[in-house]
Amino acid sequence: MASREENTKRTDRVLRISQLDALELNKALEQLVWAQFTQCFHGFKPGLLAHFEPEVKALLWLFLWRFTIYSKNATVGQSVLNIQYKNDFSPKLRYQPPSKNQKLWYAVCTIGGTWLEERCYDLFRNRHLASFGKARQCVNIMVGLLKLGGLINFLIFLQRGKFATLTERLLGIRSVFCKPQNVRELGFEYMNRELLWHGFAEFLIFLLPLINIQKLKAKLSSWCIPLTGAPTSDNTLATSGKQCSLCGEWPTMPHTIGCEHIFCYYCVKSSFLFDMYFTCPKCGTEVQSLQPLKSGIEMSEVNAL
Repeated sequence: MASREENTKRTDRVLRISQLDALELNKALEQLVWAQFTQCFHGFKPGLLAHFEPEVKALLWLFLWRFTIYSKNATVGQSVLNIQYKNDFSPKLRYQPPSKNQKLWYAVCTIGGTWLEERCYDLFRNRHLASFGKARQCVNIMVGLLKLGGLINFLIFLQRGKFATLTERLLGIRSVFCKPQNVRELGFEYMNRELLWHGFAEFLIFLLPLINIQKLKAKLSSWCIPLTGAPTSDNTLATSGKQCSLCGEWPTMPHTIGCEHIFCYYCVKSSFLFDMYFTCPKCGTEVQSLQPLKSGIEMSEVNAL
């Protein structure tokens, strides 16, 4: 029985990183909801929501609180990570959801506290009276003390792994898994193999755009297929003039690059513009000069071959 209880405690314990991720997801959701809400007033007069921004935000967060923590005992970020709140004050070992009072006080501390801070800042920003100055100083001291308490609570959370925020510690609600988590044994051999192949794939994705495939094929073909001889006459050009050495079709506006092979003008020109070190894919000859096929070679002679 004791070992079973220890196993359940170990599997139900939520990692610190998971609790922090849930808080970050909640912040991202609030920013997304507020951005979508302000887009609804994009066509209205600028600054329409500026005077009532704290109240509008409070109503939106209260709406989210009603359908998340109040009804499901978890924030949106916690629901994504299979986490929910538990009443830590309950003496029972089984899961006990937060009480209604805890949920209400959670809304007061989070939503009400944020609204009060923003509204006091707007109220005291343009006030220069002595009475308002003293009130502003008191509010700043209270906010500073709360920030200090949050820092101390965060340091304790990093050590013990419970109560990620000061509100959770004061209200006695902590994060637990919604469903029991099984202890998994990881196969590090499989993980190392996956990481190796993933790194190799990223290396290929980075390296392949830097390789000139066309030039590499020309080099390999020139090594594998020995050359029979250099071009000696225009008749040699005519023997290979039935098709373009790049596209394989009948050459349009046939040109040469200094070897015995014929190219379409647009094929060889585009290849040369793409790669200034373009070589013939048949023999590997570099471009010496792009010249049209000599007029002495008649197409009838080419057709006769």
